[in-house]
Amino acid sequence: MDKPEKWIWLNRELYPEGQQTHFSALCSDKTTANYTVADFMRNYIFDDEVIEAQLRFSGDTEFQLFLNDKLLATGPVNVGGDFLFNDKPRSKHYATELTVYPNTSNLRFFARVKLSPVLINEYSRGHGGFMLWGRLKMKSGRIKYISTDTTWLAKKNKAYFKPFAYSSALDVDSFSNAVEVDNIWHSETAPIEPRAEQKIFPVNNEITELLPGESRDLYFEFDRIYAGFVFAEVETQGKLHAIVECIETDIPVHTYELEFDRPDGFRGLQLNSIGAYRVKLENFSNHKANFRIGIIETFYPIRTDAKTYTSDSEINLVLDVCRHTLKSCRQMIHLDSPKHSEPLACTGDYYIESLMTAMSFGDMALAEFDIIRTAELLRMHDGRMFHTSYSLIWVMMLWDVYRISGNRKLLSDCEDALSLLLERFEGYIGENGLIEKSPDYMFVDWIYIDGITLHHPPKALGQTCLCAFYYGAMRNAEQIYYVLSEPAEAEHCKSKAENLKNAINSLLFDREKGLYFDGLNTPTDESLLGEYMPQNIKKRYYMPHSNILCACFGICDEKIAKEIIKKVVEDKAWGICQPYFKHYLLEAVLKNGLREKYTLEIINEWKDPVKECPKGLAEGFIKPEPSYSFDHSHAWGGTPLYSLPKAIAGLEILEPGYKKIKLSPSLLGLESAHVEIPTPYGMIIIEIEKGKDATLNIPEDIEIIS
Repeated sequence: MDKPEKWIWLNRELYPEGQQTHFSALCSDKTTANYTVADFMRNYIFDDEVIEAQLRFSGDTEFQLFLNDKLLATGPVNVGGDFLFNDKPRSKHYATELTVYPNTSNLRFFARVKLSPVLINEYSRGHGGFMLWGRLKMKSGRIKYISTDTTWLAKKNKAYFKPFAYSSALDVDSFSNAVEVDNIWHSETAPIEPRAEQKIFPVNNEITELLPGESRDLYFEFDRIYAGFVFAEVETQGKLHAIVECIETDIPVHTYELEFDRPDGFRGLQLNSIGAYRVKLENFSNHKANFRIGIIETFYPIRTDAKTYTSDSEINLVLDVCRHTLKSCRQMIHLDSPKHSEPLACTGDYYIESLMTAMSFGDMALAEFDIIRTAELLRMHDGRMFHTSYSLIWVMMLWDVYRISGNRKLLSDCEDALSLLLERFEGYIGENGLIEKSPDYMFVDWIYIDGITLHHPPKALGQTCLCAFYYGAMRNAEQIYYVLSEPAEAEHCKSKAENLKNAINSLLFDREKGLYFDGLNTPTDESLLGEYMPQNIKKRYYMPHSNILCACFGICDEKIAKEIIKKVVEDKAWGICQPYFKHYLLEAVLKNGLREKYTLEIINEWKDPVKECPKGLAEGFIKPEPSYSFDHSHAWGGTPLYSLPKAIAGLEILEPGYKKIKLSPSLLGLESAHVEIPTPYGMIIIEIEKGKDATLNIPEDIEIIS
């Protein structure tokens, strides 16, 4: 950087209340929750055309940046975060770098910046700030630099007076000079693109006309459930009031209170998940008013869109809904859903979403950055994450994303975090060789058994699953260390994994039943008990989850694995698995040579939920409790988008980055299938029809073994 970047904010003398805020919506102390929205602007006029502008920018806590009335980006890029350790700022802050080609002598910048975390995945450094730096290449060949400074104008936009509320009548302040503030952010450049966006209008896309004094209740439905920002266009000459409920399927997710006293446009500052609006309009003026509403859909850019379709139209619908929901969950981080907008702690979700991406959109940059940001969480917290099993799934995600992308640097960048995590888990092993000293046994699945949640179960319902995830993580870590030329560490992981495998088979396998039970009934040490670690129970459970994992990770031999899978798939009365855990079942089916027997039978379980709501993917198959309301924007259950094309193709990546692969196509009982698989070398295309040989179109740089 040729000149230093400067951060600006509102003048403290004018706005003493709008300076500081808490670090996270999950903070225990929110005494500094000064919700503030600031507008910044600067008009640069040059005597020469700007043909290229290299820009770098960021803000705290949320911003929208426009250049010459066109959106450049929303941000900042999320730092990640966990449900733990939120009473101090995150260790990182990110800026976006972007090159644009204005071809004009006039650059008009406008930024709207929200201070104060509202959603639980938003993080602040504790003080308001905005930064923009630019290196401009002029048509004459000269180089100029620009930066936020005291020549920028600023004001508090009081129309945004609280979250999910707006009143144009309150926007009365004039612009004055911004002030420079200390750079407490020290932003690192994020290795991902800004989000894309587009306007989406409801099915009944008309402008609502209200007569003087008229009130009206309206319902606006969209063809799908979209992730995005509320926007409204208003023409009024007096007070127009609107209550806008954002609905996925039935229950409002967020409710906005909007009020206008003049022609105006509203753009929301919070991400929503919207399948419909329920709107109450009241025109308090003596003039006719017009109102129009829509969504600014936002998502991580899609450069490739690979599609699989089959002779089964209902399966095709499943794949389409999974793809759309994945698109909604790919924001500046992967999300569990845009409805919940949870922090980066939900690795179980993002692992599956990364694999779905590999089979659909192909670009692994977001998944790689999620891995890097999660590694930072592990560094900050000595290898600890809120969801204990999810920290182990991070190791699986690290290995599989490396295999897909071939990016060895990803492994070396995360090696220290991996070592911290594995060292922590070694300390959880008891004298019996099993995990006995962990802070919890979560997460297993979103269900209740005998009134006990498998979110954070007692040992008798969670120990086997956590041990199995630990075994799988160590086998992946073994391979990672070999790639990193660390044979001693690799052998250490291999030895520990074998010891754990022996303990699982010795202490947690019922040979008479041919099944694993879910954990020992021995008491949990009193020192470990807490909100997420209940005291153990006496009943012994044989749930599908632990058995699926043991079959998936090779803890049992293939004969036992096949018997387990047969029972899981064919015994419909045995246990409950939500779609999240079906991912591991489909992996177990594939790894144990049963794809042609069971893949379609399992995939068919998605048909009814998708027919019930084709607008977005339901969070689960069965409500964990009668009062629970599933969201319908939850990509963790979208594994058919990954598992089905992989199974049809019989794909095995033999060398990272698709340098060498194995394909063994099969229809699995379908009449025909078309499979597209994006790779770093181009698209693999497979055409297969019953009674005919499969047609393979493979990029020439990929070595294929059939």
